[in-house]
Amino acid sequence: MVGRPKATSSLAEQELDKAQEQFQAFDENVKSLTMDRMNEAPKLETEQQTKISQKDMQKMNDIYLKPDKTISSREKFNEKFRDKWNFDKEYVQFIAEHKECIGDVIEIWTKPYAGVPAEFWKVPSNKPLWGPRYLAEQIKRKKYHRLVMEESISNADGMGKYYGTMTVDTTIQRLDAIPVNNRKSIFMGANNF
Repeated sequence: MVGRPKATSSLAEQELDKAQEQFQAFDENVKSLTMDRMNEAPKLETEQQTKISQKDMQKMNDIYLKPDKTISSREKFNEKFRDKWNFDKEYVQFIAEHKECIGDVIEIWTKPYAGVPAEFWKVPSNKPLWGPRYLAEQIKRKKYHRLVMEESISNADGMGKYYGTMTVDTTIQRLDAIPVNNRKSIFMGANNF
């Protein structure tokens, strides 16, 4: 890292001190954005992309997902998690939605536990699908936080006023997995699965 430049006058030294204080205040503000604080941000509500009636859904063929690629694991599976793994690998019916590139295929890797293989999935969007619960839960977890600069005075000195502090605006769901209504008894786990 580059060191502090040498000032030739006391006025320049004061300006360097002010700049250093402003940088430290901004750095503290960014560090205060913890995941807990980010998760408190309101979720941006969007309308469901796929609207299929129960009658139309019964006429559709069932699509069962299988991984496109599988990479085995050298780790040993911890048998304490056997019941949880058996629950997570059950097939559930859901509709995958790509909120940013509507209609695109979702390509995703999964490895829910140590000792199970890593799997690459190509999940078609906006169709009722059957897939393992851990895949649907991983798709449901794909979100991000939109950060904005707040229009408030963060610092003022002889040179002027400085505006802006970093805050979380909203949480945006990038991908989503919505359970199909006619199979509610299957969705007993976390995140409605």
